[in-house]
Amino acid sequence: MFENLIPVSTWDEPNLAVYTKLTEAQLFHYQPQHPGLFIAESPKVIERAIRAGYEPVSMLVEASVLDRDLSELATEIQANATGTTVDWAKLPIYVAPTELLQSLKGYNLLRGALAVFRRQERLTVADFIQGLPSEHPRLAVLEHVVNPANVGAIFRSAAALGIDGVLITSDSSDPLYRRSSRASMGGVFQVPWTYVDAETWEANGIAMLHDLGYQTAALALRHDTISIGDPQLGQVDRLAIILGSEGPGLRATTIEQSDYTIKIPMQVGVDSLNVAAASAVAFWELGKRP
Repeated sequence: MFENLIPVSTWDEPNLAVYTKLTEAQLFHYQPQHPGLFIAESPKVIERAIRAGYEPVSMLVEASVLDRDLSELATEIQANATGTTVDWAKLPIYVAPTELLQSLKGYNLLRGALAVFRRQERLTVADFIQGLPSEHPRLAVLEHVVNPANVGAIFRSAAALGIDGVLITSDSSDPLYRRSSRASMGGVFQVPWTYVDAETWEANGIAMLHDLGYQTAALALRHDTISIGDPQLGQVDRLAIILGSEGPGLRATTIEQSDYTIKIPMQVGVDSLNVAAASAVAFWELGKRP
């Protein structure tokens, strides 16, 4: 299946610049007429990207684990490549020695393989929400969550706990950044998501969700809240769960305009949970359906 193996001994090959020289932002804006590129790290994350229909541009594999990684990827491709236009025999697969790969920043965190994929166009908010398949959908909204590891962990919780989709403001960290997708263990490819422009969200995001038939639940450390385990929340037909930035949390206007304000009870002396940990608690409790 993989015939285009290209041994490399230095980073001088121009096509390797996407792995060694381009920043996340440069990859995002790569080839302006297209949605851009992103890098997936480790065979498991690469497999999830393939399963979600993302088109690979190339792969970079460690020579010492070449057979293992390509065997795992071949199994995934054979199971999920129906209808794809990718010619896997022609996909460039760069094979590098361990010593060279160890010079890549962060490579010690990986498990053998990296791959460059083309991004996909994102749906409008209305089309995205209307396309969610659940009869009683549970939507997560990330407002200005800027830490990529937290974004990835939230997606991992969303995938594990049955959240139907994620709406993420454009001033949050990108879910396809390497650290995000790695922290999500590929969850960013399992849970449907799209962006909402940050200014649009701040101006009328809650009203927009109301117009689309959703009630909103804002997680906030305030006293005028209801219990996260309140049975009435499980009876809401369409619920959007809103999580805020790691430091200041949600904007005051977001909280004031939401239908419910919810606080996770803390033991005395503990102020709060990290937003990623809070998301897991919230998704477990608020994922209950009528």
